Amino acid sequence: MNPYLIIVLSSVILGAGWSLLLEWLNLKSLAPSAPPLLANVHDPQAYRRSQDYARARGAWDMIEQTVGTAAILVFILAGGFPLADRLARIGDSDILTGLAFFCLLFAGSELLGLPFSIYRTFVLEARFGFNTTTPGTFILDRLKGYLLAAALGLPLLAAALWLFSSFGPWAWTLCWAVTTLFSVALTFLAPSLIMPLFNTFTPLEDRNLLDRLRDLARRTGFDLGGVFVMDGSKRSTKANAFFTGLGRTKRIALYDTLLAAHEADEIEAILAHEIGHYRLGHITRGLVLSILQTGLLLALMGQAITLPELYEAFGMTAKPVHAGLVFFLLLYSPVSLVLTPFFAGLSRRREFEADSFAAAHLPSPEPLVRALKKISGQSLANLTPHPWYVFFHYSHPPLGERIAALAGIGNSARK
Repeated sequence: MNPYLIIVLSSVILGAGWSLLLEWLNLKSLAPSAPPLLANVHDPQAYRRSQDYARARGAWDMIEQTVGTAAILVFILAGGFPLADRLARIGDSDILTGLAFFCLLFAGSELLGLPFSIYRTFVLEARFGFNTTTPGTFILDRLKGYLLAAALGLPLLAAALWLFSSFGPWAWTLCWAVTTLFSVALTFLAPSLIMPLFNTFTPLEDRNLLDRLRDLARRTGFDLGGVFVMDGSKRSTKANAFFTGLGRTKRIALYDTLLAAHEADEIEAILAHEIGHYRLGHITRGLVLSILQTGLLLALMGQAITLPELYEAFGMTAKPVHAGLVFFLLLYSPVSLVLTPFFAGLSRRREFEADSFAAAHLPSPEPLVRALKKISGQSLANLTPHPWYVFFHYSHPPLGERIAALAGIGNSARK
């Protein structure tokens, strides 16, 4: 058997097996009672409900993972890629053929994933009282997503296909430059042009809270471009806040569900955490790291798509660039699996740093502790995740670790 095919099939199977094992370990780690530090996050009934939610989500994730893996294996072994390539042949244009090839794969992936998404939204999330998405909003979100992917993704993909087919071994450098410009532009434009397509953002109108947040911004040396309220309640009852954009387009977005459930000092603490991400350089460093990772990916891709054996592994005699790009991504999946815990760990470290920044600019860490407990309680968060699941999947530290770290900061401040 072709060695590249062995690598791809092995990585698909082993990756899926590892994900299923992690899910199983995470479900086995559910404890009959909450850790003492988190005893007041849920009442006993809510704690049992949080475990039911974790089990339901974990079981559904395992089913989705199994079906998706089986579909990929069947598609590869049944000659799905050569068939898609034949169906995508549009005239004599290699670029149009490539775009059609990707659209066919995307459509197949969407059709496979759509029933799972519908069940997760309208059955699983609704069963636990989280879903507020209407069928109309769900459909409209999908349509907007497809149009946005076509408007932004297809031109970028067409440029990549043209560069890789026209400039030989060093095409990846030009492609890297184009994708870098695209990423930076998207970072600036997303808050004002893209995100409003899906949600309504209105300036925060509570003058007392706004003055309090502006005072925090002055204390932390942050140029507060704007504090906006996002209508997160149109899709879910879960609460959140986030920072987005750079330069003059940066903004803080607070879910309306967050404002409804939290006191002013808790919202101030949440904003201090988000400001911490910016003031500590997490946003910029994250963008730079993403650009470097993309450069490495494209450099390896530029070498791999010239290998005839890579195409033969998937039953193709020709070497169309569009197929080579997909085959490389499948070949790269073991590397991606290894890098996943590195990036997850980096993200968790930044969350600790942002918590520490917030605590240093508040009279006490206590409001942030209360806010984190409320957010976890409202979302029925799993309070006892398995360490290996956290290591591979958690972009934020478990609640117990964050509170313990903040408690240490508070104790140090009182000494």
